[in-house]
Amino acid sequence: MKKTSEQLFAVTAPGLETVCAAELKALGIGEVRGVGGGVEFAGGLRELYLANLWLRSASRVVVRVGAVKCSDFPDLFRKSSRLPWGKFLSPATPVAVRAVCHRSRLMHTGRIAATIAEGIDSALGRSAPAEGGETQQILARFEDDLCLLSVDSSGELLHRRGYRVETAHAPLRETLAAGLLQLLGWQGDRALFDPMCGSGTLVIEGALLAGRRAPGMDRNFAFMNWPGYRPGLWEALRSEARRGEKTPAVFLSGCDRDVGAIDAARRNGERAGVGEAVVWDVRELTEQAPHPGPGLLLCNPPYGERLGRGEDLRPLYRQLGQVCRASFAGWQVAILCPDERLARATGLPLEKRAGLVNGGIDVTLYSTHN
Repeated sequence: MKKTSEQLFAVTAPGLETVCAAELKALGIGEVRGVGGGVEFAGGLRELYLANLWLRSASRVVVRVGAVKCSDFPDLFRKSSRLPWGKFLSPATPVAVRAVCHRSRLMHTGRIAATIAEGIDSALGRSAPAEGGETQQILARFEDDLCLLSVDSSGELLHRRGYRVETAHAPLRETLAAGLLQLLGWQGDRALFDPMCGSGTLVIEGALLAGRRAPGMDRNFAFMNWPGYRPGLWEALRSEARRGEKTPAVFLSGCDRDVGAIDAARRNGERAGVGEAVVWDVRELTEQAPHPGPGLLLCNPPYGERLGRGEDLRPLYRQLGQVCRASFAGWQVAILCPDERLARATGLPLEKRAGLVNGGIDVTLYSTHN
């Protein structure tokens, strides 16, 4: 990439666009605009690296290579071959093109992907597709015969921080967990507790946020294989981020009735570098001791497939409400839930905060006032 500004896009899960936009603004990145499915912004290498290093709520960061209008495959080949692929790919880099179409005369996504791949080969001056090495993902989106082409700068999805090797039942993605905390305005300035923590993702993401630890600190990215990669700039940004880290100064805790889940959470926390900042405990929901506020109780209670099997979870939610009233007076309470009847069963004054998606299920973030 040149030093000139590029059009960039941070992909998010539905409902997290505003959170991601706020994160980008906090990094000092201007020209930020939230749209469906993500956030558009502009920048050069520094902004691209910062976004991958720091964004907690985004799934990936892509660079817009160009948009071409075409209604037949020969035209798609010609126009895609004229785009500046050499900024992102060397002649030895294999590519994988992922295509989607909406209201386009070109509807065969497999042939679209193959045609664009051939155009890239032509642009790079190679007679056959490259094999071996790290594959670069290319994204093609057709809408009304206009094809928007992007190159993925992240590689593995950004929720893969590297610490969550072990999971419990129905784990949250790290990006959603971090997004929930930010939607609730939690910035590590008050206690955080999850009474049904599973493998600990919510609390671990809270510890990373409270400790100002960049989520992309210890992983690799696709942009590291680009011809214009600047390792010195990347290391400088990592060093700057590390200097800003601090030890969380608030109570961070998770508990679960499942011994195996807590063992997994403890090991995940250690891999994330926050093992000493979090208190883990094996405990039944009803065995919570009184906790002085202020704080945030945030959890992802059971739901999903079990609702479809006729299991009545309202007693569990009633129990959760009773525990919150008895042991967490003065705390903000928030839950992720797909069914308003379950939220009402808590008996808490919960309000809808955001519509989200968890594991393919439409869910709502409910919370009491701060």
